[in-house]
Amino acid sequence: MQLTQALHRAVALRPNGIATICGSRRQTFAQFRNRVARLAGALRRLGVGAGDRVGILSLNSDRYVEAYMAIPWAGAAFNPINTRWSSAEIAYSLDDCDTRVLLVDDAFVPMAAELKQKSRSLATLIHGGDQPTPDGMLSYEALIAAQEPVPDANRHGKDLAGVFYTGGTTGHPKGVMVPHEALVFNGMVLANEGMARPGDIALHAAPMFHIADCCMSNAQWALGGTHVALPGFTPLAALQALQRERVTVVTLVPTMVQMVVDHPEAANFDLSSLRMLAYGGSPINEALLDRAQRLLSGAQFLQVYGMTELAPTISVLAPELHSAEGRGNGRLRSAGIPCTGISVRIVSPEGEDVPRGEIGEIIVRSPGVMLGYWGKPAETASALERAPNVGWMHTGDGGRIDESGFLYVVDRVKDMIISGGENVYSVEVEQAVAKHPAVAACAVIGVPDQQWGERVHAVVVLRAGMQATAEDIREHCKTLIGGYKCPRSAEFVTELPMTGAGKVLKRTLRQRHWQGQGREVS
Repeated sequence: MQLTQALHRAVALRPNGIATICGSRRQTFAQFRNRVARLAGALRRLGVGAGDRVGILSLNSDRYVEAYMAIPWAGAAFNPINTRWSSAEIAYSLDDCDTRVLLVDDAFVPMAAELKQKSRSLATLIHGGDQPTPDGMLSYEALIAAQEPVPDANRHGKDLAGVFYTGGTTGHPKGVMVPHEALVFNGMVLANEGMARPGDIALHAAPMFHIADCCMSNAQWALGGTHVALPGFTPLAALQALQRERVTVVTLVPTMVQMVVDHPEAANFDLSSLRMLAYGGSPINEALLDRAQRLLSGAQFLQVYGMTELAPTISVLAPELHSAEGRGNGRLRSAGIPCTGISVRIVSPEGEDVPRGEIGEIIVRSPGVMLGYWGKPAETASALERAPNVGWMHTGDGGRIDESGFLYVVDRVKDMIISGGENVYSVEVEQAVAKHPAVAACAVIGVPDQQWGERVHAVVVLRAGMQATAEDIREHCKTLIGGYKCPRSAEFVTELPMTGAGKVLKRTLRQRHWQGQGREVS
């Protein structure tokens, strides 16, 4: 299994079919392959070798889609960088996996000098924007124009395809090493679930650095679909692109669905071409589903549950369960049924299977399992090599499987919040909050939020004689971590509830916020 094989197949089947659309730019599969092979040659000429990492710091674009294929074509692995991170977080990820070449677009040119200063590994900057190339950078288009096409390196199987950074339980991001076979397998699985059909036109509205968008991309590559790149998500821009390009498939998080559906002009757009809306990050609430199904009456809805370490699919909730029957029997609140080729078990803390219907940790075995965490053997062993379940991925999610085989996620074993589809590890936020001079102690939890599913919430004990507001805490955190991780709300208490061993009782802190919800995650 190799990522680039899908491009070879698409060129053989549809050389004149449209591969990418970005604004006014359109290119056929034949043109796309030519540019990919030239960019791969340019990367090799810059010294990029087998398995080397190449970073991408960019908004969505056709060039992003090209880089996604050109980097493995050159024999290297991509490091798709979270565009919402601070410069310190980005520099850490570059140095952590020794990323020496970085592609940046116009939006991130202002950050480039700061990254060169903060990163020890970064040596070469490639400008992939439409504005003039700044001094000290190489032009993406000039590199392609000056280079002859080179043969595909044919990396495949367990060869490293990408390093996807996710939050870390130790306060630092973890680089999830994903092989070719994991990404290709996920593409085929989701194509089988209906996320791709021949002739599809797929809209990249969610950020391309996120593995959720990546899985839609791989499903489309499996069947030679067209990729439409929306540089940045706004509900109006998404509605315009859906209508203008006659989009058939889109992947959104429920927060994005809500913004599109509730846009005051939504009903004025022709969205009849859309046949599939896939979403993930959290279940969709019934009121939002009602509004979405009224607006998108011809579309099916598909929920995908997964995690970066599984590239990312675990299970899907099929379109037919987004129905009155699915709501009536409670299946709409489930994560669906594990996909073909993916095994799921529910285990106790000792690693033994629990009885059907009881809650335990969700563990997964799949061809999509990661190779491990970059440079973190202890954390890799904790996730993958835990006896008696060696080879099974321990998700850190608490769940149960009912008598019919439906999977329900009910809690998180690991201290993680999912807000607006993004993973936020509490310890990262706590370390940032704790650096505020007025903070004596803190705990960060997820609380229910109508818009974001879960909201990052700080519980703070102030130092004697000092004051701070929730806004003070948030603005302070913005200087250290990405804005989406910063607490959206805060409460101030005189002490935190503790166990006898001195550990904060977060379940006690969460309890009043989640009372009556039936579960403690969204």
